[in-house]
Formats: sequence, structure tokens, C-alpha cells
Amino acid sequence: MATHYLFKRNIPKEGSEKDEKPILILFFLSFLFFILAKSIPSVASAPFMEEMTGASRIMAEAEAALRDCQREKGIIIDKNADPNQTGLIGLEFSPITTSIGSLEAKRTTTNPNFAGLLVLLLREAGVSEGDTVALGASSSFPALIVAAFSAAKAMDLKPLVISSLGASQWGANKPEFHWLQIQECFFKARIFNPELIALSLGGEKDVAQDMSPEGRALLSQEIEKSGIFFLRQPDLRQNVESRMRLYREKAGERKIKAFINIGGSWSNMGVDSEILKIKPGLARIKRFPPLERRGVLYEMAERKIPVIHLLYVRGLAQRYGLPWDPVPLPPPGQGKIYELVREKQPLFALLASLYFLLVILFSLLYFYKRKTSISKTSRNP
Repeated sequence: MATHYLFKRNIPKEGSEKDEKPILILFFLSFLFFILAKSIPSVASAPFMEEMTGASRIMAEAEAALRDCQREKGIIIDKNADPNQTGLIGLEFSPITTSIGSLEAKRTTTNPNFAGLLVLLLREAGVSEGDTVALGASSSFPALIVAAFSAAKAMDLKPLVISSLGASQWGANKPEFHWLQIQECFFKARIFNPELIALSLGGEKDVAQDMSPEGRALLSQEIEKSGIFFLRQPDLRQNVESRMRLYREKAGERKIKAFINIGGSWSNMGVDSEILKIKPGLARIKRFPPLERRGVLYEMAERKIPVIHLLYVRGLAQRYGLPWDPVPLPPPGQGKIYELVREKQPLFALLASLYFLLVILFSLLYFYKRKTSISKTSRNP
């Protein structure tokens, strides 16, 4: 009898069914609000979205112009290596090749929507229309250079470019059609006209120690013939200082608002293993290696200049929803990358606020009823 009495005393007379009603109501409300929120159409955050789409279209236009340019020159685009016929995929081996490279990664970067990604990253870095940006590029990723140029054109930026001509496998490593000649096609088509402030051989110690003597001689002649400043300094610290000085001089009174690193250039990356911890995209750099081991990337970051790091292509693609090695290429302006800059209409915020208000009210009501029920039971055993 005592046990039966205690059992009755500690369980509310109303039973558990009444206590469960607020929870069931809240569940159905949650489901209803979820359906309503999903049904609300998304709207683009213009002009942000327009810039991204515009940059992607410019890149697609540049690839089409490059195809035409190569056909005029009698250069055959390998359909096996470059199934999308972008003209931005090079050779597996050549005299001007510096190191190994991933064919799939190179093909992935030919997606025109990488230009849209560059707009997104530049905007996140605080770059606005008319600003000056510094670009340190390896010809190993010619498509990423085109993406950066396209973003700069869409945003009306002033890029200051230092590029290397040596390239890894599948990059701009065709001796008869290297990066300078690719860029010339864009100039003639009046698509891009960035300020190329210096050239280097690239590769090991930025003087192509890992390139064939034939390749070094060929590219050295090409640089000297171009009349562009030839940067050839195998000492890392002096090389970095030379690059930083060139950027400052060419920027003049303009402030450099961001630095874009494309590829794994010895000069831009430096030689410290700490660089491997930097994630691709808009870099968050908090630790700095010793001065003698730093590349331009660290020098820019130390000066509080935002750094956009474009090297780990698979990581970039996964992070921003860009397809890996797509065939065919996605149309400009389409893909998950554009969902990152979409925002719900004001009705979504209103529904969300109302939902959370109801959650609070039902929670308070539930606990109030439960407290009242227990109090009544304790008074009426």
C-alpha cells in the first residue's frame, strides 16, 4: 500500500498525454514553418551577383577567343587532355615544364565560374570598384590567371601582375604557345589588358633550376624580347623584396587592397612548411615564419593586405561547390557557388522571428502547466 501511495503522489493525475500536447503542436509548427521557408524564392544580392555572373561570362568569352586564336595559329587542341576545348590545358612534358601537376585540377580551373568565385573572394576581402590589387601568378594555372583577370574586369579593378613563364605539367607549358603568347591573344581580342610589371622564369628558386637548359634559354629570350622587367634573383629574401618594391612603385599613391596568389610559386609561397597549413581562398594568416623563409604572400599579410590563396584546387572546389573536372563545363552564372551570395526575402526573416517567438511561448506555457499540475497533485494526494 505504501508503494502504491508514493507512486500516485509523484505522478500528475492528468497523465502524460496532456504534457505531450505542447510538444506535438510545436513539432507540427516546426514542420509547417520549414515548408513555408523552403517555398520562399531566393533573390540575388545584386550588384554582387551581377559582378559574379559578369566575370564568369568574361572568362567564357576569353576561352572562346583563345580557341579561335590557336586555330588561326594552326595549334591543335588535344581533345583527350582538354575535352572542353578551352585552350588552357598544356602538355604532360615539354622543355619549359618545371614540375609535376594534376591534369584534373588544371581542367577543373577552366570552369568559367571560377571567375565568379574570385569576385566573391575579392568582395569578402573588402575590395571595391576601382581598387588596385596585386597578382602573383605561376603559369602552371593559366585558367586561374584568366579567372582573376575576368574578375578584375567585372569589378573594374587595376591589377598589377608579376608572372612566371615556367609551368608545371598541363599548365601553360607549350614552348610554341606559352603564357606570353596566350596573353597576347587576349590583348588582340581586346578582352584583357592588365599591367604586367615583371616576368620571371619561375620554377626552383625562380630561375628555373628544375627546367631543361633549352627551356631556360627559350623563355629568357622571350622575356628579354618582350621588354618587360626580367626578375631573376635566386636569393629568396632579395627576390621577395624586389617584388614588393615593384608592387609599391607601380601602385604609386594607390593602396593595394588585396594580393592574389596563383599556384605554388617559390617567390610567393616561401620555403617554410607553415605555408601548407594555409587553407585556399581568403587566407587567415596569424603565424609568420622567420623573415628569411617568407614569400610575398606573408609579406602582404604582415602589412594587413588581404591575401587570396589559390593553390589547393580540390579544396577550393569542395568548399565552394564547384564541380571537379566537369565535362561539359557549367554555363556561366550557374552552380552552387552562386547560392553562397543569395539571401532570403524579408518574409523569411519574419517567419523565422515568429517561429522562435512561438517556441518561447509554448515552452513557457508547457513548464507553467507542468508546474501547476505537480503543485495540485502534491496538495491532493
